[in-house]
Formats: sequence, structure tokens, C-alpha cells
Amino acid sequence: MTRRPASWHAATVVATRPETSTARRIELDVPTWPGNDAGSHLDVRLTAPDGYQASRSYSIASSGEGTRITLAVDEVPDGEVSPFLVHELREGDRIEVHGPLGAFFVWTPSADPAPVQLIAGGSGVVPLFAMASEHAEGADASPFRLLYSVRSADDMFFRDELTALTARDDRLDLEVVYTRSAPAASAIPPGRLTADRVRAAVIPAAEDPRVFVCGPTPFVEAVAGWLIEQGHAPSRVRTERFGGS
Repeated sequence: MTRRPASWHAATVVATRPETSTARRIELDVPTWPGNDAGSHLDVRLTAPDGYQASRSYSIASSGEGTRITLAVDEVPDGEVSPFLVHELREGDRIEVHGPLGAFFVWTPSADPAPVQLIAGGSGVVPLFAMASEHAEGADASPFRLLYSVRSADDMFFRDELTALTARDDRLDLEVVYTRSAPAASAIPPGRLTADRVRAAVIPAAEDPRVFVCGPTPFVEAVAGWLIEQGHAPSRVRTERFGGS
């Protein structure tokens, strides 16, 4: 996609729905949106009646041309912006968004035939879902693998969509690590992601995969460190971290 300069846009909420018990999926119509690459993010700006403004960055769960944008926002209880987006935002409301943003943490089809490894912690799956979805709709032959660490099945973002993607696209493999509660059908008991689990689950360093890691800062730092220790080239490991919002 041809990159366009980021700018502020007026966005109208066209739909919302629960994503998990603490997160909400939000669909926006942005008539002036120029389109975005998979993995991009944007800033959301809220303005109070007294003029006070607060803005936070959120990954975009959709990609490509068009004027519809999908977000999936997890509530940070003490945050300034996410509680409003999760609990108060309604269909027909208008907000401001600034973007598209991000050129480093994006996936686009390329001449690079190497496989792609995606690693997500919690809501960090949002930009990786955009990458997997765009890949599934295109002709890029690179194999994709997603390792997703989540507390329980009820805490998964895009659970139905990810299941459908893996069912219809043999280029995508999905492995979910449940850290607190695993489904009865799971062959592996719940537990935190470890260096050994990463080594066993990800595409080997010898295959020189492109790797994208997204999640809370401690998660991303731990996983990226393990990958480098296991032989992955630092230049092939791209990371995106998030904190309170």
C-alpha cells in the first residue's frame, strides 16, 4: 500500500460489541481514512465538555483500503481513555482518530519467502490478527504461525475468527498457551509461557523467520530475549509493547 501522511480524522462509531469480559470491539466509519497496512496503529482523542483532552494509541485490527476501521480495546481500570471506550462509547458517537501510524511493526506481502512467526500476549494479538487476516485473503505463500498466550479461552480476542482462519487456510498454524485455565480438551495444562515452550512452538531460527511480538512490556521483553538467545537475528525480530491506557 502507498503510505500516506498521518492526519486527524473524524470517526463515527457504527458498531460495538463485547470482545471479552474486559474488552470491547469497536467499528468506526472514517470517511477520510486513507487505508492502512496490517499492524498499524492510531491515536484516539477524547474531548471532555470542559475542553480537557486525552489521547491514547491503539492497534488496528483491520487493514487495507476502505473507510472502516476495527479496534479491540481492553480496559485498563485506572486508565483515562480505555474505560470510556469499553463502557461508555455508543453507536453514533463521534471521536477523533490520528493515523495511520507505524511503519516498523507492519506486515505487507513481499518478495521475502521466509516464514512469518507471530507471538502475542493477551490483547497484543490485535495487530497480529490484522496480519493473519490480510495474509489469508492474499496470495502470499509464506507460512504463518501464531503463538498466542492468554489467561483462558474466554480471554481470547478474535477467538471465532482465528478458528475460522486456521480451518480454511493451511498456511496458518495457531497454538494457544493458557496461563490460568485451559479448556478440557487441551492436552497441555495451564502455565506461563517459558523459553522452552517458545523454542518448541516457534519457527526455528535456522529458517530465518520474520518475527512479530506484541503484548505487555514484560511479556515482550522476555520473549524477545529468549528468541535472541535461541539464535534468531535481532534484525528479524520486531516488537511492539503497550502499557496503561
